[in-house]
Amino acid sequence: MRAGARLALYGAGLAVAFGGAFAAAGAVIPDRVVAGWTDRGEMNQHDAGKSTNEAQTEESTPNGVSIEAGGFVLAPIAAPGDVGARGELSFQVQTLSGEAVTEFAEAHEKDLHLIVVRADGAEFRHVHPQLDEATGTWSLPWTWDSAGTYRVYADFTPATEGAEGVTLTRTVEVAGTFSPVTSEVRRTAEVDDFDVTLDGDLTAGTTSDVTVSVARDGKPVTALEPYLGAFGHLVALRDGDLAYLHVHAQGDAPRVGSTAGPEIGFMAEAPTAGRYLLYFDFQVDGTVHTAEFVVDAGHGEMHGASDETHSDDADGH
Repeated sequence: MRAGARLALYGAGLAVAFGGAFAAAGAVIPDRVVAGWTDRGEMNQHDAGKSTNEAQTEESTPNGVSIEAGGFVLAPIAAPGDVGARGELSFQVQTLSGEAVTEFAEAHEKDLHLIVVRADGAEFRHVHPQLDEATGTWSLPWTWDSAGTYRVYADFTPATEGAEGVTLTRTVEVAGTFSPVTSEVRRTAEVDDFDVTLDGDLTAGTTSDVTVSVARDGKPVTALEPYLGAFGHLVALRDGDLAYLHVHAQGDAPRVGSTAGPEIGFMAEAPTAGRYLLYFDFQVDGTVHTAEFVVDAGHGEMHGASDETHSDDADGH
């Protein structure tokens, strides 16, 4: 496995239906829901004959909303179909020809990051399944705590020199009584005995600096431990379609045994104005905690493309 250097924060989708194993797991995959994402994903295929309009469409496609991207496909996901049912969540990353991918480059100390979240932003999980290299199947024990429609993301980097990260996603329906939550703006979170605060604003169309601060019992926490190659990780999803933001941690990778805090900085790119759901993972005393925030991204300033046009016209171009 080749190691890849990448600071992008996680997004990804997953999948795999394996005959009888799929049926036994009882997963229900609403492919009708992701049909539109699939169509958009097909436009991301890199072929030499793309027109300018096709290239522009590709650039405008949000990250993490397709089952296919970069020449890879997330096959249907096998998972328990009911709340409380114990089982296994499993999937494959495949090539466009249907061959299971068995080699990945390491990013943030893992070959693949799995993100699972309900459509309303609740029930967030960031976990790391195990790969069976003989079959190309990723899996881990799984139980759903509540019903609803879930988005499952697989975030990985292909084991190819210079390859960039790929985020694939599918949906899974979990049977049971569903009680949705409403995303209200909140910049503070109480997690176990920690108080976590988010500072900074998101602005559409540009890179924004945001800072997360951690305190306990009113005192700044300076014992944040390295977790997956950083002192903290921030996942950001756009409310509505759950598209991924590009988020990068600031600063150098931590040394083994070092600690940091109370503040961790990130650079985030919001593609559009609107509401975003943010999930901050941090580790103290060997335990990982997740703080959840909701923020609104404002409109960026419009720098007159028309002014440039008029200037060109005046010059006779």
